[in-house]
Amino acid sequence: MGKLFKRQLTFLIYGFVFWLPVILVIYIAVLLFSNAETVGRTILGMAIPDQYLFFGFGIILCVLIIYFSGMLLKLTRLGIVLSKIPLIGLFFGQGEVMTIGRLSHMQACLFLYSPTSISYGWILSEEKVKLNKDKALFPIINVYFPNTPTLITGQVFAARKNNVMKLANTSSEIINLMLYAFRSPAAIEYLPWEDESREEFEERAKHFGVN
Repeated sequence: MGKLFKRQLTFLIYGFVFWLPVILVIYIAVLLFSNAETVGRTILGMAIPDQYLFFGFGIILCVLIIYFSGMLLKLTRLGIVLSKIPLIGLFFGQGEVMTIGRLSHMQACLFLYSPTSISYGWILSEEKVKLNKDKALFPIINVYFPNTPTLITGQVFAARKNNVMKLANTSSEIINLMLYAFRSPAAIEYLPWEDESREEFEERAKHFGVN
């Protein structure tokens, strides 16, 4: 009975996570386009007589303004310039958007969130670190740390490679754990790095709760 309840609750949370951003987008779109005709006709009225302004022209103008604004921000350096302005830049960030689909194909991991706490995340990339153009000292792993229950929003942390543990578990299993552990895997399985010996791996695993 308990497992059945947890399963149904998981479906409910997945549905909520799916519909929340959809409802927000629809709400904002309705709010904008309910006034688009009036705003568009006001702008067009500065150059075109009222007898030539048919219904729908205002909406078309607003759609064109939004479309070409998106092109301008995406295809020119304007978006990059705006993204560097304090506060305002938060609305013009450049780069990939996180989605559940993208998350499901990324490498799940554990990382040292603090000296006494580990947390789940996903590996974004690996960066080499150099000192005055000399030989690389140690690599940095960029880790995506999602917020719950949305998962598509979160933070990016830079962690030393030896503070990140790859997991053999699938991303779907970790996603279920992040959704308040309504469905847990049989076990959390650690994976070594490709250039790591067995002894180094076992020693490093001690920092992740394996004695």
